[in-house]
Amino acid sequence: MQAGAGDSPDGLAAACGVSRRTIFRDLETLKSAGVPIAFDKTSNQYALAGAHFLPPVNFTAAEALSLIAVAKQLGDEGRLPFLGPARAAALKLEGSLPAQLREELQTVARSIQFRINSFDPLTGKQEIYEQLVDAIAGRRVVVIQYGSLTEWETIRTRLRPYQLLFNRHSWYVVGRSTLHKGPRTFNLSRIDSLEPTRQTFARPRGFSVDRYLGNAWNLIPEPGPDHHVHLRFAPLVAHNVAEVRWHKTQQTAFRPDGSLDFHARVSGLNEIAWWVLGYGDQVEVLKTAKLRRLVAARVKNMHATYSATEDDSHDNS
Repeated sequence: MQAGAGDSPDGLAAACGVSRRTIFRDLETLKSAGVPIAFDKTSNQYALAGAHFLPPVNFTAAEALSLIAVAKQLGDEGRLPFLGPARAAALKLEGSLPAQLREELQTVARSIQFRINSFDPLTGKQEIYEQLVDAIAGRRVVVIQYGSLTEWETIRTRLRPYQLLFNRHSWYVVGRSTLHKGPRTFNLSRIDSLEPTRQTFARPRGFSVDRYLGNAWNLIPEPGPDHHVHLRFAPLVAHNVAEVRWHKTQQTAFRPDGSLDFHARVSGLNEIAWWVLGYGDQVEVLKTAKLRRLVAARVKNMHATYSATEDDSHDNS
């Protein structure tokens, strides 16, 4: 009954190899146990009203370990926001295992630890997160009040939410905004309020977050053609840079002196400029000239800030 659209009493009896009388008795037993069984007089069929049970799954020890270790740690309080249900599911799975296997998995799981980047705990945003999950599942439009950092004001827009995305530090929702007349990315921490509506929408065929973001360095694709970026990292940090997949288009090559040439094609330069600045004097922008000027301007401003602070400290002393 759960796997299909339902069946008649005769069909159920034949499928189970029992009499109609046994089928009716079993149906009553299931109803008394709380299973939502519905009968359609028109089709003369019994069916389950919605998804009630998950089918049993036979996990291997390695699969169970992976699920328990990942879900328990990342869903633990203080890890990733809004992943509490994942931890609860892991605890249920752990509790269903044989005692000996459970003890072995607990021992191994304690030897595995995840440390993630600093993140926004999104305090007070649990309800907004849950409303977005419901809206995405039901394909329903929502109205949000949003503290925009680009418009420098609180905006109100009708949003067709396509997908939730956790990226580095926070949760984001990607969808079509009527105010911007196209897809946009909104940080949950800056959604001040959310109003569900009855209006439904159809998700564009073929839409994906990867296609929307294109070759953006992180989350903000900028208009115009992509830029071929060429960076040269000093030997001190070259291996650290080469070990990480920073961007899907990156290509790296070590030079005889131990330095590293880093190439990538990116949509927009502002995000990668901040990443370059994080390496200080251990990296030089060779291409493009626009990125080189952008980094140089920010270094100049930084120098001015620290020079002024030094002068003030001398004056105060």
